Amino acid sequence: MKSAALNFHHLRYFWVVAREGSVTRAARRLGVAVQTISVQVARLEQSLGKALLVPQGRRLVPTEAGRLALAYADQIFQLGERMDAALRESDATNTLRLAVGISDALPKLIAYRLMEAVFDLPQQVRLVCREGEFDTLLAELALHRLDVVLTDRPAPHGGNLKVFSHALGDFEITLFGAPALAGRYRKNFPRSLDAAPMLLPTRGNALRGQIERWQETHDVAPLVVGEFEDSALLTTFGRAGIGLFPAPSVLGADIAAQLGAEPVGVMDEVREQYYAISNERRIRHPAVEAIRKAPVSWSPPAG
Repeated sequence: MKSAALNFHHLRYFWVVAREGSVTRAARRLGVAVQTISVQVARLEQSLGKALLVPQGRRLVPTEAGRLALAYADQIFQLGERMDAALRESDATNTLRLAVGISDALPKLIAYRLMEAVFDLPQQVRLVCREGEFDTLLAELALHRLDVVLTDRPAPHGGNLKVFSHALGDFEITLFGAPALAGRYRKNFPRSLDAAPMLLPTRGNALRGQIERWQETHDVAPLVVGEFEDSALLTTFGRAGIGLFPAPSVLGADIAAQLGAEPVGVMDEVREQYYAISNERRIRHPAVEAIRKAPVSWSPPAG
């Protein structure tokens, strides 16, 4: 027997009741009668052939089937709200909205460089940036709350997330330091790094493993004085002269201007990869496509 088409009006009533935990509060939020809510939710349960809500104390909570329905309803209505907001914003300002998730591990200057191409588009772009942990941002992307995630690693293979990784290139890494530290350890680099104070990403970071292998290859053992998940916090401590720190070579001029730090030496064979992760294998958002196609071989500073 063919099931009836899903009534999204009924689904929305269920969604609000499940979120509010009460038919009365849902009715108040939607501005309709309690009886209307009860009837519509009952019709949805009848059409699906499953109970979606059960009483638990003074609250209504989803059943196992209800939790599954709620997960889909979240995506449906949150995406609908975003569409409505984007259309209204577009009508009012002719502006293209781009919601970007930026991984904690991604250097903020690199994030800016990766997004520069967005502002060369013929259409005005309104950028909404959210910084966070890698897994959290991927979940937000899967729920269509973000258009793209910029990060230092590809999305994991397998699992339930239907997201796609787009390589943006890889960059040579240089060790930087405040002027006094840089002057002390630049001579005889990399042999000079034995017992040198070092600030590094935490071990969950893709760059950390490369740096440790590089140290083993050159038989040097720096003193790790700080480990950071957030790249901005790492460079802040580096600016204060707490230790030497790694960063992409192409940011040398920016690091000198903003942090007052100088290069100590290039960490040959250590390179950091960057990715744009989207919900689409074939990108359709013009601003995300601009990020993907932007040249990645920025010239390092002269001298």
